[in-house]
This record gives sequence, C-alpha cells and structure tokens, in this order.
Amino acid sequence: HIHLVLSIPPKYSVSMVIGYLKGKSAIHIHRKAEGVKKGFIGRHFWSRGYCASTIGLDEEMIRAYVRDQEHLDKQEELDFTQNP
Repeated sequence: HIHLVLSIPPKYSVSMVIGYLKGKSAIHIHRKAEGVKKGFIGRHFWSRGYCASTIGLDEEMIRAYVRDQEHLDKQEELDFTQNP
C-alpha cells in the first residue's frame, strides 16, 4: 500500500504514468529482493488497480496525509495486535 503525491504533465495520462511506475518498480524490487535478473513476464507484484484524485484538493493537506501515513499505519497495527 503506497501513497504518492505526483504532478503529471497534461500530455501524459494518469494510467500511463501509474503503469510505468508500477512496472519499473516491480522489476527493480524483483531484482533487489529476489535476485532475478530477467524473465519478468508472467510475474506479478502490484495489484491491478489504483486510486487517483484530480479534483484540486488542498495540496498541503494531502502531503501531510501522505507524510503521516506510516505513523498512522503502525498505530493501527499496534491497536489491532493489542485488541484483536
């Protein structure tokens, strides 16, 4: 689960940029974590979907949300393990 704040030039579609990021990062992760040098066809790392918002929300509010997400996720995990 990853949160990003991106600015995409109008000449690129959101789906193309997300596809590129997911593809290149999956290859990099397979190379680093699994030592795989080639043969990525048929391998899957990311889920198919994504969520994007282009409605012009307050950018600083979104950046703060993304910055704080790791802390919030850890707190939720801690709460769950203490109160299953």
